[in-house]
Order: sequence, then structure tokens, then C-alpha cells
Amino acid sequence: MTGSGLSLAEALRALPKVELHCHLEGALRPQTVAGLARKNGVPLPPGDVRDLYRWESLDEFLRVFWLIQSVLGDQSDWERLGYESVLDGAATGRVYAEVFVSPMRHLAAGQTLASVIEGLSAGLAAGDAETGATTRLIVNMDRSYGGEAGLQLMTELIGLRRANAAGADRVIGIGMDSAELTVDPLSFAPAYREAAAAGLRRCGHQGQVAPAASIGVVAVGLGAERIDHGVSLIDDPDLVAFFAGRGIPLTMCPTSNVVIARACGSVGRHPLPRLRDAGVLVTLNSDDPAMTGVDLAAEYATCAAAWNWSWDQMVDLALDGVAASWLDDDGKRALSARIAAEAARLAP
Repeated sequence: MTGSGLSLAEALRALPKVELHCHLEGALRPQTVAGLARKNGVPLPPGDVRDLYRWESLDEFLRVFWLIQSVLGDQSDWERLGYESVLDGAATGRVYAEVFVSPMRHLAAGQTLASVIEGLSAGLAAGDAETGATTRLIVNMDRSYGGEAGLQLMTELIGLRRANAAGADRVIGIGMDSAELTVDPLSFAPAYREAAAAGLRRCGHQGQVAPAASIGVVAVGLGAERIDHGVSLIDDPDLVAFFAGRGIPLTMCPTSNVVIARACGSVGRHPLPRLRDAGVLVTLNSDDPAMTGVDLAAEYATCAAAWNWSWDQMVDLALDGVAASWLDDDGKRALSARIAAEAARLAP
């Protein structure tokens, strides 16, 4: 039987894929950043926007991320972001996504959660309709604002869902992100309890630069059903066994962990393969594709080359993305079957 004639990189781009760790603000096209900055009077340094995308640590990256966030000034801007992000994701083979938005800085600046969610949902819906993708939304708490602000955000979000506010039905879960080393994750426990009681799914960024024990705190102490990043988990064999036994997924972003957080020296040295060999459910994601210049398809190709993984191994990794998603069982079966059928057709 002959192959598809595609190169591995071409086949990986065409392969239907799931993404569970992508920040919408970090997916904002550079030309859109520049245009919205002009529209909203946000001063940017002179030169190409891409010249901003330089940092030496996670904290430095966050300062750039916050500047990029600040160009989103009103509901129409959020709608544009949602729409463009789906089109760009679909171009990488992404067919299902659970994406992050971190609205707390915008709320502090006077925007409303209702307008952010309504705008984003409208854009995501338009993009989904055009591409055939399915995109759901996760609302993240910014740790730098503290646990009390996180609880206020959850209370408002739950109120919007109960009121059937426009776009609120697209929100399926909550999480937290931003600086790891300066805030106790357990200060967000009341927010996580409220979210769980309201039927929202829960995840949380941890272990990108913080020690492995903090990952256990987020999983056990906060009841997070998924951990975003989780790079340092590899340092604690007992915790690795716990995650493997409980089936708690990690949404990992190898290139981002190298170029943003400096959490490992190269993609080849990233712990994802070792964690997977130990039985942990791991998924592959882009994190902030417009800021790193590496989209989901490029991430698949980069990792396949760095780890010398075969087509079948990469397809299995794509299927693990389905298993880690918050789709229902019927949705998981249907999407897994679609990926498997396309994988057979596309095999290089």
C-alpha cells in the first residue's frame, strides 16, 4: 500500500487535531495588534509589532502579553479576535478547541465580562460556521489579581450563565494563569468551589516554573481536572504515578516552555515523552502561537522531529487530545473516529 505522498510535516498539518491550551490574546495576529492599538489609542513602541516578542523569562513575557491584551478595547475587538483565531487555528488542522481568555485586566479597566464573552462568542461562532470547527471557551483568572478577585469573576460568570446571557453558553470551564511563584494557588479555592458547584469544568496553569508539589496542590487542593503545562511534574515520581493512575491530563506546550518560560533547554529535552511513557495523559498545544511564531501544526512537526516520533506516534498523541477534552462520550467517539480515518488517508 502506497502512502499519501505528503511529507510528515504536510500530513501533520492536514491531520485533524484538538487544542486544549491556547490563549486567545496570544493568538492575536500582529497586524491586528497594530490596527487595534491605533484604533484604541494604545501606544506601542515604534517598529514592527513582532519586535516586541522578545523576553528572557516568564515574567518578562507576561509584561509583553499584558501589553498585547491592552489593545482589546471593546466588544467588536473581542469579536474580531475570536473570528480570526478560529480561521488561523483551522489552517493548522485544528477541528476542536477549548481556548482561554483572561479578562481580569480588561474588567479592571472598565470593560464588562458580559461584553467580552458576547463579543468573543460571536467571533468564535462565525469562525466555526466558516471552517466547520468547534470552539469552546475557558475563562481564566489572572493570579496576580488574587483569590478574592478570582471569586468575584466566578460569581459574575456564573450569574451570566444562569441569566442565559449572550455567548455565556460557550463557556465550559474555568482556569487560572499568570505568575506562578508569587501567589498561593489555594487562595483561589473559593472560586474553584463555586465553579464546581455551578457545573463548570476546572483546569489550572501550574508547574511551568513552579515545583512539582505545586502541581499536586492545584490538582488535589483546587480540584482541577486538567493541569496546563505541568513541566515540573517529572521531578516527582510519586506524583507522576498519581497523575497516571488518576488519568489527570496535562496540556503541554513544548516550544512555549523553551522560548517563553525557559523551563527546559530544548524541545528534544522536554519531559512530555517521558511523562507519556510513565502513563500520564499528555496533549500537545501551541499556547501563544502568534507570539512565538509556532502554530499547532508547526508544534506537531517540531516535536516529531525532536523526538524522532513516527506518524503513528503523532496520531496517537492527537487522539490523546480527544481523550483529555471535555467533550461528552459521544463527541469523543465521533472525533476519534474522524481522526483515525483521516490519519489512514494522510499517512506519509
